[in-house]
Amino acid sequence: MNKQLLLKLHRWISLTFALPLLVIIVTGLILSFEPMAQVAAVKPGSVDPARVVALIKQYDPDGKARGISINPTAQHLTLQGRPGTELDMTTGAVADKPAMSGVFQWARMTHEHLIGIEGLTTISTIGMIVIMIIGILMGLPRLRNTLSGWHKGAAWFTLPLILLSPLTGVLLDPSNSFFSAPATAAKRVSLTEAVSIVARDHDLATVNMIGSRGGRMMARIIEGDELRAYAVTADGLSALPRNWVRLLHEGSWSLIGSAANVMISVVLLALLITGVLIWTQRRLRRPKRMREIKVEPAVATSSPS
Repeated sequence: MNKQLLLKLHRWISLTFALPLLVIIVTGLILSFEPMAQVAAVKPGSVDPARVVALIKQYDPDGKARGISINPTAQHLTLQGRPGTELDMTTGAVADKPAMSGVFQWARMTHEHLIGIEGLTTISTIGMIVIMIIGILMGLPRLRNTLSGWHKGAAWFTLPLILLSPLTGVLLDPSNSFFSAPATAAKRVSLTEAVSIVARDHDLATVNMIGSRGGRMMARIIEGDELRAYAVTADGLSALPRNWVRLLHEGSWSLIGSAANVMISVVLLALLITGVLIWTQRRLRRPKRMREIKVEPAVATSSPS
């Protein structure tokens, strides 16, 4: 395929999706730090299971909450629902969400739903993949100490990683989720029962979430620096198979994965910004070139009187 045509496609697809991709990349960069924050928040022995159960019964007597999340450092318990309730486990009172948790929540909602237009995140992510594929088809770059040279070099040297991020993002759908294991016929347990069952074998300070997902009660527990998923039944906990698509996309398989996601987000942001700057510079130079083209014929045809 003609290289000039590929370059135009690469450029105009990038410009078309520049704003939604900017939002996706920036919020993705913020979320890259979340696994680190979750591991750092673990304070062994700091969460009392009886206290958690008591607060759930007090603030959700009708059992309408779909789950809970625990922040051991802030000693906060969140009842998940619409709207959710943020509780201070020390005082037992309703509290404001910690600033960091609020930032991560905002980033996740914006990252997944952008401005509320259904499917815009997926379409923009597919656009990112197409941009990368076109870049590959244009062939190996000539590395030069210019803005364009750095743009092409950064893209090629990090290609496997920056391509993995949008690919795993597109694959994250309800049929391929962290909680995609088929439901069993086991009897459902209530949220308070689930908390007690999880507490038998795990310190609640390591629990990220307990709640109903995909028609069953689930728990997400930090083990070392990995976030593992478990099914919760009256018989106890059973580990679910690792969903590597989600683990790789979120970086929650280890702190190395989280750090890699930070790097990927920084590179993607740099590529987007430098790509727009390259286009802007060319647009600004174009009028000057056009003026030179118009003046040259006049100079060439002039003769001394």
